Amino acid sequence: MSESAERHRAEAPKRLSFGIYVCSTSRYDKLKKSEKVRDDSGDLIEGLVRGSGHLVAFRKIIPDDKALIEESVRHALESAQADVIIFCGGTGIAPSDLTIETVSPFMEKILPGFGEIFRLLSYKRIGSAAVLSRAMAGVAKGKVFFCIPGSPDAVKVCFEKLILPEAAHIVKHARE
Repeated sequence: MSESAERHRAEAPKRLSFGIYVCSTSRYDKLKKSEKVRDDSGDLIEGLVRGSGHLVAFRKIIPDDKALIEESVRHALESAQADVIIFCGGTGIAPSDLTIETVSPFMEKILPGFGEIFRLLSYKRIGSAAVLSRAMAGVAKGKVFFCIPGSPDAVKVCFEKLILPEAAHIVKHARE
């Protein structure tokens, strides 16, 4: 690691607060019917965040709905509680996958390297199917946003290899 990257990491916040949105219409519909909801990816995200000494400001399941995703982005941008915002799910190519095109317009800067490296890591694990992921990251109003696939394996790769090692460093620069 370069000397400047090491210095920036040393100056970055030590404890971050995460806002988590799991985009899943099927889970959202079950919640609305007061049915039991299994949210393996959301549980994994929360566990990895807390296990790394960070905080979870909020965690919500939302449907794959453009208006509700936009409302969630606005809430996150206005929240003084969250430094890092995760949108998990809706990053594929199905007609219902709306996360990327809904979140992207709110970003002041896109971090293309996040999606590029995630797809490279995915390719090493799952092969050419990695091209189906549109994972992305960006910054807005001093916060970092990550839009990641909904599979637990993808969550683990994103968090262990990219998000947890770099989130504080990104937040530091986004706030300058």
